[in-house]
Amino acid sequence: MITGELKSKIDRLWDAFWSGGISNPLEVIEQITYLMFIRRLDILEQAKRNKANRTGRPVEKPIYTDKTQDLRWSVFINESPENMLTRVRDDVFPWLRTLGGEDSTYAHHMKDARFTITTSNLLARAVDILNGIDMGDKDTKGDLYEYMLSKIATAGQNGQFRTPRHIIQLMVEMMAPQPGDEICDPACGTAGFLVASAEYVERTHREALFEPAQRQHFNESMFHGFDFDSTMLRIGSMNMLLHSVESPDIRYRDSLAQSAAGEADRYSLILANPPFAGSLDYDATAADLQKVVKTKKTELLFLALFLRLLKPGGRAAVVVPEGVLFGSSKAHKDLRKLLVEGHKLDAVVKLPGGVFKPYAGVSTAILFFTKTNSGGTDNVWFYEVTADGWSLDDKRTPLLAEGKLGPLVGDSALGKDEHAKNNLPDVLTRWRHRNGSEQERARTEQSFCVPKDDIAAQDYDLSLNRYKEIVHEEVEHRAPGEIMDDLSRIESEIQQGMSELKIFLTEGSHRRTS
Repeated sequence: MITGELKSKIDRLWDAFWSGGISNPLEVIEQITYLMFIRRLDILEQAKRNKANRTGRPVEKPIYTDKTQDLRWSVFINESPENMLTRVRDDVFPWLRTLGGEDSTYAHHMKDARFTITTSNLLARAVDILNGIDMGDKDTKGDLYEYMLSKIATAGQNGQFRTPRHIIQLMVEMMAPQPGDEICDPACGTAGFLVASAEYVERTHREALFEPAQRQHFNESMFHGFDFDSTMLRIGSMNMLLHSVESPDIRYRDSLAQSAAGEADRYSLILANPPFAGSLDYDATAADLQKVVKTKKTELLFLALFLRLLKPGGRAAVVVPEGVLFGSSKAHKDLRKLLVEGHKLDAVVKLPGGVFKPYAGVSTAILFFTKTNSGGTDNVWFYEVTADGWSLDDKRTPLLAEGKLGPLVGDSALGKDEHAKNNLPDVLTRWRHRNGSEQERARTEQSFCVPKDDIAAQDYDLSLNRYKEIVHEEVEHRAPGEIMDDLSRIESEIQQGMSELKIFLTEGSHRRTS
């Protein structure tokens, strides 16, 4: 989450590049990201060395060799500005391009990367500001990119705003990726969903990854991300490499194009927040997607794409604009019917309207479904998220202490007042009981299940409010006779008051004439 302090530092950094002669916003973003990546490499190397010192073992997979120690951030920042510029430009950056190995996707995307800082003063100022940013365990590059996009006012136009980290984490926890999965994000951006999936698998299946074949799958064939923005691909590749995925399948691809039509039935899990750019030209989209749903709407085409990419039994959790749930066009209805009748629609989680503020104000939901090609929907689980832990205005300030935010709050369960500010742990808990106790919950509650027949009867409308029931408080009504008695009393009092007023006015008139 972007803090005021981080905003201030990034603003200063932006101004430094601007005054230093680099004014192209995307170029600024790339150059800053490269520098932050170099710093993160140094932090990771130091963590590896600290672990080696504690355990008395050699450094595990060191990033730097004895010959490249002078390329570390902590070393070259102590040199003079002129020497630092020479070191980064002539030594660090060429080394950075080949870091993932000659045949890696990272090296492929980095081969065209250029270091365009030409003055020692600009580099020194940038390094000084970045050195004051807490990298920690945060996905700071993604936070940086998110804020940069807001500064150049492109986030709402091209859909490249970043999915909030706690929403990504919720979706990953609900999907629970397994070591054997092949995970795909067809609109991966900075690879946030893939990174979170890698973190989940390493945390929950650590022992499985000790097995060589399983580790090779993790490094080379488990994670797949597509995008048609080369800047995104470079940032996504760096992000994955920083999270110990050595050679992810991060590729340049327009996922909706006809040229990308050859990967049907391949992936076991899709996690995505695809861009909702409005309408596309029919000629620009894959013919087989148009056979599934005849539309120009990208949000519907992406859902058709996900069904095509998933292997039978494969699962998906995807963010959609709320209009997908109740749109009245034939394409909207056909796609919803396909999810319910042709496959297994598992759940609809409605998100509060401010989740993507200040970058976008669109109302959204998360659809969870399983590709079966043979139906299987019995009940659909609905949950209405009213609070995600942050204020729903443009400031998006945290409402609880850090340990109480996100879907995982450890052993300390949230109290009633805390739940009112963060529903995500409850979403995760109730999701795990959707085939059990959740079946008994009334439709007046925050989560409930709806039978498939009820959804079909509503023309496959998936909006939660279509099925939610409102609790009406019982009002104690008085007997008609009592009400009539009161009305008579009130009428009598009014008449008496009018008589007294008339007498008062008459007496006053007599006094004035006398």
